[in-house]
Amino acid sequence: MKKLLISAVFTSMFLSISAQETPNEKSQDTSKVQALDEVLVQSVRVKADSPITHSNLDKEELEKRNLGQDVPYMLNYLPSVVTTSDAGAGVGYTSIRVRGSDASRVNVTLNGIPYNDSESQGSFWVNLPDFTSSVQSLQLQRGVGTSTNGSGAFGASLNLLSDAVSNEANGEISNSFGSYNTHKHNVKFSTGLLSDHFELAGRLSTIKSDGYIDRASSDLKSYFLQAAFVDSNTLIKALAFGGKNITYQSWNGLEDPEKLKNDRTYNTAGMYTDEDGNIQFYDNEIDNYAQDHYQLFWNQRFDNHWSTNLSINYTRGRGYFEQYKEDQKFKTYGFEPIVNGSDTINKTDLIRRRWLDNHFYAANANVNYKNNKIDFTGGAFYSYYTGDHYGEVIWARYASNSEIREPYYDSNAKKTEFTVFSKATYRINSQWSVFGDLQGRFLNYKTTGITSDLVEMIYDESYAFFNPKAGLTYKLSSSNQFYFSYGKAHREPSRNDYEQGIITPEKLDDFELGWRFASAKTKVNTNVFYMNYTDQLVLSGELNDVGSALRTSSGKSYRLGLEVDAEVQLLKNLRTMPNIALSTNKNIDFVTSRDGELVNLGSTNISFSPAVVAGNMLEYTPTKKLQLGFLSKFVGEQYMGNIDSEASKLDSYFINDLNIVYTFDGLPWIKEIALSALVNNIFNVKYESNGYFYTYDDDYSDPGTVTTVDGAGYYPQATINFLIGATVKF
Repeated sequence: MKKLLISAVFTSMFLSISAQETPNEKSQDTSKVQALDEVLVQSVRVKADSPITHSNLDKEELEKRNLGQDVPYMLNYLPSVVTTSDAGAGVGYTSIRVRGSDASRVNVTLNGIPYNDSESQGSFWVNLPDFTSSVQSLQLQRGVGTSTNGSGAFGASLNLLSDAVSNEANGEISNSFGSYNTHKHNVKFSTGLLSDHFELAGRLSTIKSDGYIDRASSDLKSYFLQAAFVDSNTLIKALAFGGKNITYQSWNGLEDPEKLKNDRTYNTAGMYTDEDGNIQFYDNEIDNYAQDHYQLFWNQRFDNHWSTNLSINYTRGRGYFEQYKEDQKFKTYGFEPIVNGSDTINKTDLIRRRWLDNHFYAANANVNYKNNKIDFTGGAFYSYYTGDHYGEVIWARYASNSEIREPYYDSNAKKTEFTVFSKATYRINSQWSVFGDLQGRFLNYKTTGITSDLVEMIYDESYAFFNPKAGLTYKLSSSNQFYFSYGKAHREPSRNDYEQGIITPEKLDDFELGWRFASAKTKVNTNVFYMNYTDQLVLSGELNDVGSALRTSSGKSYRLGLEVDAEVQLLKNLRTMPNIALSTNKNIDFVTSRDGELVNLGSTNISFSPAVVAGNMLEYTPTKKLQLGFLSKFVGEQYMGNIDSEASKLDSYFINDLNIVYTFDGLPWIKEIALSALVNNIFNVKYESNGYFYTYDDDYSDPGTVTTVDGAGYYPQATINFLIGATVKF
């Protein structure tokens, strides 16, 4: 069956909507405004002939499937990408893995400003719903890449550029509806350039969905505002954007095999037993969080050689998740026992909230010089983060001596980062060019107080990292280009790692060897990668009590793989864009505890790292107004732990989507009307794209012996579902 499935992937032809740049690809818009906009990301992006493995997506490609799903789902068909959704349908909490590395190891920047949370290192797209509607273009660099700001990239770098300044006034209204009562509504506008210099633009969006999983609802709101001044050599932009999410929790997954088979949408979050012994579900088991970003950019071009960029950012985040908890011990919350005659009460049912209140400040400055031989960028970055973590009980059946709003735990963290970098591409002649990138990162992370487990957490750790990168590009002919690159990266532990006592940073040496081919009808991008890790923090498979993935140090480990993506014009109106990634991902000497003793398992598979990830898009355009796309995605089997336990195996899956876009134009007062439809998982496959794995020691069944027991849970994904939408542009 698996052979047939893989064969089907190949014969169906794979997808990569990557629109990867190649040496012969048409150049981007060279207008002065557009060129100045691109200065925002020139320090973190690479060009078509760079010796860095990368893929690009522009606004036109993103619009085809932008019907309410989060940013990770827009990237699903790029090489080596695996996406998943807690609620099952791509709305709410979603995440991405690249080359087997989870989202906390994908360096994300918005207009060159780091988006990853400073402590967890994750990127929470639920806090920026419908951000895709304000993205001009994005670039996904696989491997170490050339990220210069924020935490080191251990799997990939994702750089997003928000909407460019519009020369002409325009407006847009977009609405979409779909399965699970999903609907998205947004409005956009731009004044165009007023007096040839000033622009105001904005977007308001709302997205709601009941989710595929029971009660896994999402109520998401977001905004994007832009004010810009531009002249021939200056661009000043002020941005304010953000969002608020209220999502019913669905991070528990399913451990019961019977329910996974017959009741896949069952959600245990919020479950409790009433006084009559009946199972009930708390109606406000939610995550309620808001995040606002304020960015200011000043791009200055002095002449045809010199330009500068200054960026300032402030991010404000605050919110909580709420839980109903049964039979909680008083001592966990600082309650005194209640003595009533001969009876003592020391447990209670309660509702608690755990809060996160944080501020993130960042400043980035760089200078660029280029001529026909050299393209040089150098700069510095500084950021300061402070975050408060605290919990409160808002109701209790027995409140004891508690006070309203009195925190039962309280912890503060501060993190500072200073980075200096320089990178340059030097063209030796028409065939050869060399690339160099030097980065120094200097960090301090300081925590005080106690955690939600009432454990003291006091750290004051500093790190100094030197991350060099180098590459070589050789242009054999107008159609063939070869490249080689090496990059070193270091990465500090996350807050969850600190809570487990892990303070050792990770190290990575990344080697990339690639070939790019381009002809009139065919483009092929091929690369081999070898990523050699020291003290890599791999996902253990376990979750903490708030659904966050825990990690463990694997010592020595590596990832070795081959990636191929292509674009082939089969007929005048028919093209295919396949991609495939084949890899082996190994821990070299993995040590674990089994049956009461430490065991060296030798070489094991790294968790959540499938050996095969493939995709394809078959695109048919019978007329200029109609476009049909058949999208396919295959993800091979993977282990959710690092001990190769059969209980931790996540089965392979092969899903297919259908995308239809039809455009009306030539209408009075309307620029165009675009109708779009997306039918996901058209063959109604039941699959799980994510899960968790745990072990525990059972020393009760047989006194005197300890037996390790394995267990797993899974996150079911939606069966066949659809989204339809209409966008009116003025």
